[in-house]
Amino acid sequence: MTTWRARVLSPVTEDELLWLEDALVRLEDGLIVELGPYDGRAVDEDLRPGVLLPGFVDAHLHYPQTRIVGSATGPLLDWLTASTFPEEQRFEDEDHAAQVAAMFCNRLASSGTTLCLAYGSVHPGAAQVLLSALAEHGLKALAGPVLMDTDCPSALQLPAERAIPALEALIARWHGHDDGRLRVAVIPRFALSCSTELLEAAGACAHRHGLYVSTHLAETVEECRIARRRFGTDDYLQVYEVAGLIHDRCVLAHCIHLSDSEWDRLAAAGVSLAHCPDSNDFLGSGSMPVAAARRRGLSIAVGSDVAAGRSFRIPRILSSAYDNGLRQGVTLSAASLLWWGTRGGALALGHPETGQIRPGLEADLCLFDPPPWVEDADGVVASLIFDHDAPRMRQTWVRGICVWEQL
Repeated sequence: MTTWRARVLSPVTEDELLWLEDALVRLEDGLIVELGPYDGRAVDEDLRPGVLLPGFVDAHLHYPQTRIVGSATGPLLDWLTASTFPEEQRFEDEDHAAQVAAMFCNRLASSGTTLCLAYGSVHPGAAQVLLSALAEHGLKALAGPVLMDTDCPSALQLPAERAIPALEALIARWHGHDDGRLRVAVIPRFALSCSTELLEAAGACAHRHGLYVSTHLAETVEECRIARRRFGTDDYLQVYEVAGLIHDRCVLAHCIHLSDSEWDRLAAAGVSLAHCPDSNDFLGSGSMPVAAARRRGLSIAVGSDVAAGRSFRIPRILSSAYDNGLRQGVTLSAASLLWWGTRGGALALGHPETGQIRPGLEADLCLFDPPPWVEDADGVVASLIFDHDAPRMRQTWVRGICVWEQL
């Protein structure tokens, strides 16, 4: 049992924040078992003036791109050719993959991220390395190799007859590891790098095992045009629908250039969105129409989209999400932003046991040190999200176990 004294900030709903200026937090067996105003009891540690927050959730990022953050600007398809694909070819070397995996996990934990959905390279061996590193570092994740078999360098093409058995082996080894802390996801990169056969095989694999699916959708106008032409569909979303990939365990990244019909069908299917505003800006892809998603009640999480996204820090991405909203005529509240980056992200990734600070949930937490003059929730949010020079987290915990501490 561990008892702390701390300041606490947590989303309650998308419209409400919990702020406790002086709180008692008690943990037991990895769970939060008590939360309330400090009552004078002895504590194991006084974390003040730090602010205890739920661990952040990154719903979309690329592990093989860890070392190329800021390497080039867009547009997307040119950036893939110039920066991403050459780097991802290096992940055939599992020693290289292991070095990057360790860096990747450290960057997540030091940023206060406790749960992520991570895309690998096409190499099953590199995915094995990543999952091993995530297990060792104590983080929560959905992860897997990207699936690609066409229109990319030949070294990054893996046909369905090889890719799916390799994915099945990863599922057998890792899915559900450590009481569900690690899960395997089915990740076709996007329609432009997948044949119809591979997309359908991916959909069937996800259905067999009840797995989450993630891919990119409608990031650029050019991508949409090529997808419609290649697959002969009425719109981009239909490519994935036909393959059986669109359902309530699907997390779609970007979703910028969609028709009203596509938005309606996404809502009807119960998919979740991984909003990636920083990478959208960096590559010049456009602004996600947040009002269209909210009006239809779609679940929204945020993704750093490293390396087109320029930071692992989810609060920095939430700042970009706020700016994206303003461009769309939507002013997002502090509660909405924090919800997207914590509880909303956890629900989108199928982890209802985390994302808030309240009794009964797992103690996935981070500790932030705002400036000494910050005395209320508004000030904490301003420092956390909008001050881009704010320090990294002081400490990060998953299930009550410290996975990062600033020395």
